[in-house]
Amino acid sequence: MDRVCAVIVTYNRKELLRECLRAVLSQTRPPDHVLVVDNASTDGTREMLREEFPQVEVLALPENQGGAGGFHEGMKRAYEAGYDWIWVMDDDTIPTPKGLEELLEAYTCLQKAKLPCNAIGSTVVWTDGRLHPMNIPWVNPFLNLRGCATQGVFLTSFVSVLVNREAISRKGLPRKELFVWNDDWEFFLRIGDVFVARRSIVVHKTKAFYTPADTTNGRYYYQARNRLWLFQTKDISLLWRIILLLHFAAEAFVFLLKQGKRGWKPLVQGLRDGLRPPPW
Repeated sequence: MDRVCAVIVTYNRKELLRECLRAVLSQTRPPDHVLVVDNASTDGTREMLREEFPQVEVLALPENQGGAGGFHEGMKRAYEAGYDWIWVMDDDTIPTPKGLEELLEAYTCLQKAKLPCNAIGSTVVWTDGRLHPMNIPWVNPFLNLRGCATQGVFLTSFVSVLVNREAISRKGLPRKELFVWNDDWEFFLRIGDVFVARRSIVVHKTKAFYTPADTTNGRYYYQARNRLWLFQTKDISLLWRIILLLHFAAEAFVFLLKQGKRGWKPLVQGLRDGLRPPPW
């Protein structure tokens, strides 16, 4: 049987992390190992983990490396430990009881259909059951396997996705330099052969039902910078780089409409830094 390591990245959200861990540890098919990557939390996360979840391994980073850095380091640790599959998610991801079981069953079905699969993600909903707009995959319309309850996709997110170690062997780890946003899209476009399992359901328990265009805390800087970095990288086809750039242009227009004058600063700063060569 393939061995699965769950990798959960956290930063200063111990209450959500506790709920996430309880859901992960009570799966109908539990992961063989659970690794929490702590991005230098200051809210007592490590103490809570030590007291309440002694069976969980903790990778304590010396500084906050963002979601991208956390996934890079966590997946690297799990890969080096020899796990066949790495189940990655944020600390605000709450899998339903059969979340992992359905991912593995979908993969078995893909194997029988002789289709290569480097990663297979869950269906991500918000707290009210609607598909979460931050995690809606970009569907491949030519690869819909109804018998396997799976859908081929071009893009999905790091909110509950099972990654095959062979994909990491061939294509490498996520780009930690991206810090937040676009790290998942860059990774999945690089590895290819990605699917979503319709029956594997997780709740992305964010405070609001939002998209990047709704952010008001300056984080849109990373969206602008990272899209320009992706446009420059040769690991993604030119067609996809152009598509992502046009998508960003439309989204940035909506962002400015919503945010008004306060939206210009993070956007301009991100564009300025994104014109520099990617640091990888």
